[in-house]
Amino acid sequence: MKMQEHADIRNLLLRISQSDQLAFRILFRAYSNRVYGFALRLTRNAITAEEIVQDIFMKLWINRESVSTIEQFSAYLFTITRNHTFNMLKKVAIEATAKNNLSKELSEAHRDTEETILYRESQRILNEVISNLPPQQKLVYSLCHNEGLKYEEVAQRLNISRLTVKTHMQQALRTIKSHFLSLGAVLAWLLN
Repeated sequence: MKMQEHADIRNLLLRISQSDQLAFRILFRAYSNRVYGFALRLTRNAITAEEIVQDIFMKLWINRESVSTIEQFSAYLFTITRNHTFNMLKKVAIEATAKNNLSKELSEAHRDTEETILYRESQRILNEVISNLPPQQKLVYSLCHNEGLKYEEVAQRLNISRLTVKTHMQQALRTIKSHFLSLGAVLAWLLN
């Protein structure tokens, strides 16, 4: 940097430290394009680079009382631009990660909620179908599925043959399956 240019910048910085807005505008015009170009190379995003320019010069104005002590203004300006840009990129990365994690959690919660609703509705329909089974089929189904008894145990408890238990279970399951299949067909038709 030439001696005169260095003296001009030192003079501008001194005037800015005394709240001279004209001096600040001159400095902004002289360096904003350089800061923008540097920030753009780092971020590869024009809007973010413009925000960085605004942030950097706003910081300079806010801390104007201390700018007169800066010896190498260009180096200082690019150092604070680099640091600010990296902090901004880090913040954006953290926010993106948090947003992605939140999105996953909400998606899982939504899926869990849907699964819970579907399960409850399926249970309600199943209970309704079971309640409409003939009494002996309902009893056999209940003993096998709800109490976990084997066909032999149900046969002994009800004093009927194992084959009769098997027949009642097959009929009950056929009725349940048929009901769910017809319900599925109706739902498929409604959704199309």
